[in-house]
Amino acid sequence: MGLLRRHRLATGALLVSAASAVTACGAATQEVRTVRGAVAPVAAADPGPLARASSAFGLSVLDAWCRRDPSANVVLSPSSLSSGLGMVHQAARGETAAAMARTLRLPPGDPLPGLRARTQALKALNTKDVKLRTVDQVWSDRALTPHKDYLDRVATAYDASLKLLDIRSDPEGARATVNEEIKKITEGMVPRLLPENSVRANTGWILTDALSMKAKWATEFKEQDTAPAPFATAAGRSVSAPMMRKTTDYGVARHRGWTAVDLPYRDGRLSMTALLPDARAKGCPGLSPATLDALTGALRPTTVDLSIPKVRLKAQADLKPLLGELGMAQAFGGQADLKGLSPKAVRLQFVQHAATLLVDEKGTEAAAATGSGIEALAAPPRGEKIVFDRPHVLLVRDTRTGEPLFLARVADPTRS
Repeated sequence: MGLLRRHRLATGALLVSAASAVTACGAATQEVRTVRGAVAPVAAADPGPLARASSAFGLSVLDAWCRRDPSANVVLSPSSLSSGLGMVHQAARGETAAAMARTLRLPPGDPLPGLRARTQALKALNTKDVKLRTVDQVWSDRALTPHKDYLDRVATAYDASLKLLDIRSDPEGARATVNEEIKKITEGMVPRLLPENSVRANTGWILTDALSMKAKWATEFKEQDTAPAPFATAAGRSVSAPMMRKTTDYGVARHRGWTAVDLPYRDGRLSMTALLPDARAKGCPGLSPATLDALTGALRPTTVDLSIPKVRLKAQADLKPLLGELGMAQAFGGQADLKGLSPKAVRLQFVQHAATLLVDEKGTEAAAATGSGIEALAAPPRGEKIVFDRPHVLLVRDTRTGEPLFLARVADPTRS
């Protein structure tokens, strides 16, 4: 289906550097000039409320995406979407800002302390055992430099830098430059975030978030135990899927027709929570934030004979229609107010999102990116048997803060 560096600078300072041009996909990329805003001192804060907001927002996107095609696999990164759209929210004013805050489920009050804490928590996930990278960038036409206050706010909240290039005079070169950078950050897993003709001559800014992760299971599955097994797809067909199997202790919980099995990664902080609905459930999962919180809060060690399919999921889409349905339509319309970015900022043109999730016997590899274009004027002992042999949900999360890095619905594990 078509789906942070940290720099502390004195207040008011801007750091400027230059990068040489490269060539990718047959299109010449541009020379880029980098500017960094000042990181403001903010009070210490708990990243938990923003992590819960990302989970609630991600579940709403998953549900809306699924309802458009209930038989399709879906994979997305609530964390990447929240960061990418969060940078747009920093530019929004008035009712546009209020509508975005409601859609993104943002808690009330000044978001900067919490966003700073969230960024620091994300960076802390990059360890010897888990390789995680997240990068936020504001790409601007050279003639449309954003307000300095905006640059300082996104530097404080997201460690975001400003990249100056020629968007309006060379939209195709700008698109190639952004795609090449996202491809590099995600190590090739998101090779083309921005499709052809997405960047136009009236595009003034492109705000991007890129996230990549490689993590090994705390206890790996044995490849010799993986074997074909029946899987009842969301389309009502029975397919033969490569099913991994292991008997060991996992965190298990049940609530309101859902069974959760928590598979930890080697660092002990990240896990993938596999969520299996009741066998009688049909259609899209309808997993609420309250049910997810109840499940993750009730996980208890249980000896489990677990069977779960290997998956290789990919999705890419312009989420403008879905975000409009979820309450953000004003940001894309003629009444949008994004003047916090620039007096020439008109409205959102697109929100491209791409994600990839690979789950196998050794662990998980995943990557996602979000790009928002803004228009400018001008054989062990037997345990409890849990078999993921029907559509289910996968959530890769930080068990300390609850940050949802990746979220997927597996409708058919034999399809990408």
